[in-house]
Amino acid sequence: MSYADRLLAALDTRGNACLVGIDPHLELLPAEFAVARDPRVERAERANAIARFCCEIVDLAAGRVPAVKLQSAFFEIFGADGAAAWERVVRAARESGLIVIGDVKRGDIASTAAAYATAFLEGTAGCDRSSLCDAVTINAFLGADSVEPFVLACERADAGVYVLVRTSNPGSADFQRHGEPELSEVVARHVARWGERVMGERGLSSVGAVVGATHARELARFRELLPRAPLLLPGYGAQGARAGDVLPLLGARADGTPSGTLVNSSRAILFAAREPEHRALHWKDASSRALERMIAELASAPRS
Repeated sequence: MSYADRLLAALDTRGNACLVGIDPHLELLPAEFAVARDPRVERAERANAIARFCCEIVDLAAGRVPAVKLQSAFFEIFGADGAAAWERVVRAARESGLIVIGDVKRGDIASTAAAYATAFLEGTAGCDRSSLCDAVTINAFLGADSVEPFVLACERADAGVYVLVRTSNPGSADFQRHGEPELSEVVARHVARWGERVMGERGLSSVGAVVGATHARELARFRELLPRAPLLLPGYGAQGARAGDVLPLLGARADGTPSGTLVNSSRAILFAAREPEHRALHWKDASSRALERMIAELASAPRS
């Protein structure tokens, strides 16, 4: 089954578009995982603490949301031990029935891009395929030949990719809004063309786009430019985006194509216990309440 069809099945089953971003910032981890930020402790033990925290988040998300997104940087800082922790969390998430998106933002010349696609989406002979991601984020700045290996991986392995189009960070306008048409729109048009090669049975492509929910006034334009692409919307919660900004993108498209949109929240869920309203709660109870709130906020979206 294509990534697009697996994604839509997960969205239908869970009835919400919530994506839990697993970004284990060392300085924000609950006290019981404080060993992860202690430089005096062996690297393997620190990486194990990260894995334990992330697996707790997976348990919290399983059965409630369709997908999780793991940020690779927080694992990579622990080298080989971090890579093992990454695989442990990916495996736990997939075994829990969650769609797993690797937030790796890779983008390089074609031969290197092919290696990245193999590493995260296809695997090599003898690898544990349960530790591979369903989809990854990629950067198209180097051009179409840097994206081609990932599209091929989508075709061969029923995987997915999300191309960075309009990101949620404050400096995104430096390049993404440059030119006429703006660079982000140029990339979006390419994403739409790449996606035509890997269409699912329900009319949605396995080549999607990352568009920041923080750019509420631009979202409708990007949906117009990307009529068959699943959208990944970061920036909900801690970065300021709210339900009203994203609800219009959660229903079926004008031609009846299912939305396939995922709305990402990371810090507002993982570290909810740091907020005054939740400080009397255990961190996991606080995170659970924050997730329930997000689910409720997005539940009013029309279903496809």
